[in-house]
Amino acid sequence: MSLRITPDADAEDLRAVVRDLLERRGEPSRDAEPTWDPDLWRRFAGELGVAALDVPEDFGGAGASFREVAVVAEELGRRPVRLPWFSTAVLAVGALLELSGTEDLRRELLTSLASGERTGTFAFREDHGEWDPDHLGTRAEGDDDGGWRLSGTKLQVVEGATADLLFVVAAVEGEPAVFVVDGAAEGLVRSPLRALDPNRQLADVLLDRVPARRVGHPGDAREAVEGVLRRGRAALGCEQAGGAAAAMELSVAYAADRVQFGRPIATFQAIKHRCADMAVRVEAARSASWWAAAALAERSPEAPAAVATAALVCGEAYAWVAAETVQVHGGTGFTWEHVAHLHVRRAATDAALLGARHSEALLGAIGLPST
Repeated sequence: MSLRITPDADAEDLRAVVRDLLERRGEPSRDAEPTWDPDLWRRFAGELGVAALDVPEDFGGAGASFREVAVVAEELGRRPVRLPWFSTAVLAVGALLELSGTEDLRRELLTSLASGERTGTFAFREDHGEWDPDHLGTRAEGDDDGGWRLSGTKLQVVEGATADLLFVVAAVEGEPAVFVVDGAAEGLVRSPLRALDPNRQLADVLLDRVPARRVGHPGDAREAVEGVLRRGRAALGCEQAGGAAAAMELSVAYAADRVQFGRPIATFQAIKHRCADMAVRVEAARSASWWAAAALAERSPEAPAAVATAALVCGEAYAWVAAETVQVHGGTGFTWEHVAHLHVRRAATDAALLGARHSEALLGAIGLPST
C-alpha cells in the first residue's frame, strides 16, 4: 500500500493558523536563560489544541494523525520560539500512546497533557549517552505502600527543569520500564544546563528514591521507548526541514535587497549558487520529513527506514543551510540581533538531542551492516 506523503487541506489549514499565531506572538529569545510565555502556551495548547493532535478523542484529543503533528513541528522549526511543545506533545504524549497500561492512569495523564494543563517530558539518556535497554543505571524498587521509588541520573532532558510530569525509563529486575514522576516530587533534583540553543531548555535530572507510578505492562517498555524515539526523531526532522526553509527564505530576501557595486547581490553568481544549493537541500529535507511523518501516521513497516533517513537528510540540510545563511548575510548575519545565529544554534543542538547514531540507524534500517 502506497503512502500519502503530502499534508492534506486540513493539515495546511492548521499550518496557516499555527504560523499566524507564532508570527504575531512568538518571538524567539536571545537570552541565555529564557522562559516560555504561559499565555502563549495556553493559546497554543488550549485554544489551538496542538498538544493533543494525535491523542484519541476518548482521551480529550483531536483524533488526528502524526501528519498534523509534523505540520506543527515544521512551523516551530521556522520560528524557533521557547515552548514546551516538543517535550509534551511529541515525547510525553508519545510515551503514553506507545505504552499499554491501566486505562484510568493513561486517561488521567493524557487528558491533562492534551489540554495543556500540565507539561511533560521523557527522560531516557544516561552517562553512556545512548538508549541501551540492557545497561540502565536508573533503578526502580518497590516500596512498602505498593508503589515505586526511582534512583539514578538522566542527562539532557528536554524541558527537564520545568516539566510537570517526567516519564522516566528505569530498570526493574534488569528489564526496562517506564514510570511517571511528578515534577514536585521529593528527592527530585533538576539542574538546568546552559544550552547552545537558548530556545530549547535542557536539564540533568537526579532521582534519589523518588516516588513514581509505573506506566505500561511488564515487557512492553523496550518497544515503546523505541517508538517514542522514532516519533521524536521524525518530529525533529520536520522541525529541521522547516528551519532550513525559513533560513533559505531569509537568504533569498536579503540577497534581493542588499545592493553592492550598484546591483543586488542576488545577481552575483556565487550568491546564486549558494541559494540554489539551499533550495535543493530544503526540498530533500521536506521530502524526507514528510515520508517519515506519513510512515508513522499509517504505522507503515517503512517507518524505521523513513525516520532514519529523515534524521540524516534533515539534520545535515538544516546545519548546512543555517551556516550558509550567515555567510549570505555577511556582517549582518554575525550580529546577536539577527535570527540567523538562532538557526545555527538550533541545528547544532538538534543533531545531538536524542542521542541517535543516525548513520548506524540508517544502515540497519535498510539491511546493511554498520561500521
